[in-house]
Amino acid sequence: MTARVRIVEVGPRDGLQNEKAILPAAQKIELIERLADAGLPAVEATSFVSPKWVPQLADAAEVFAGIRRKPGVAYPVLVPNLQGYERARAVGAEEVAVFTAASEAFNRKNINAGIDESIERFLPVLARARADGVKVRGYVSTVLGCPYQGDVPLADVVRVARRLHDLGCYEISLGDTIGIGTPAKARAMLEAVAAVVPMPALAVHFHDTRGQALANILACLEAGVQTVDSAVSGTGGCPYAPGASGNVATEDVVYMLEGMGHDTGVDLDALVATGRWLSSLLGRTSGSRVNLASKSA
Repeated sequence: MTARVRIVEVGPRDGLQNEKAILPAAQKIELIERLADAGLPAVEATSFVSPKWVPQLADAAEVFAGIRRKPGVAYPVLVPNLQGYERARAVGAEEVAVFTAASEAFNRKNINAGIDESIERFLPVLARARADGVKVRGYVSTVLGCPYQGDVPLADVVRVARRLHDLGCYEISLGDTIGIGTPAKARAMLEAVAAVVPMPALAVHFHDTRGQALANILACLEAGVQTVDSAVSGTGGCPYAPGASGNVATEDVVYMLEGMGHDTGVDLDALVATGRWLSSLLGRTSGSRVNLASKSA
């Protein structure tokens, strides 16, 4: 086996937040526990945002408090501001994530604030987390293109990623929100950011809108990245990105990595079973090709 690739499972948060079917808290808790039991080292559990904006995750506190947390597994949660951070901490969250975009236009459409203003909003979160000894992950979206402004200058991606890292985010997840990237562009973007942020502090987050996600991940693995975000059964999408399909499916990522000789620590059979179970709850076909192929077999 070659070096272990760390997978951050984002289905319970980034995946479910854009699914139409609202799941009860008990099923979300079961989903998170099944993913952790399948061997995923990090499962993004929920988001402490306003229920008005993300109705699916209105039960964030109930879900997080109800998880049977497995030793050695990280359960990060997204927080938009200090109020969200305090709600997360009240139920025992030990890792949080903050979010901004590399596209000014996308940020304004998404949260009605410019990039710098969005960062200012979560500076109190970073300060409090530092005082509390809480790890903070940073998301940068639209790193390869924006549905509103089109091309996103590479310099903007680099600037935002560097700012988040300088402010104390231990890891920066670089997201192709609308799934517009191709392997050469994805690799060039990663290498540009890695020139100012250490590669071990970077992760990649691809949507599979145009069927390029696995190819993009492979290109970035060859460039040295060791952390990949994915969502079980390809759940999700982006309400602010017209035509954007779900995240790359965790089952497909694990299948590719294991086939390449990478150690993921994930039980693929258990993962496939979980993805099939989740898809039935959501009333949709799995977005994972591995899952569909296993079902046919």
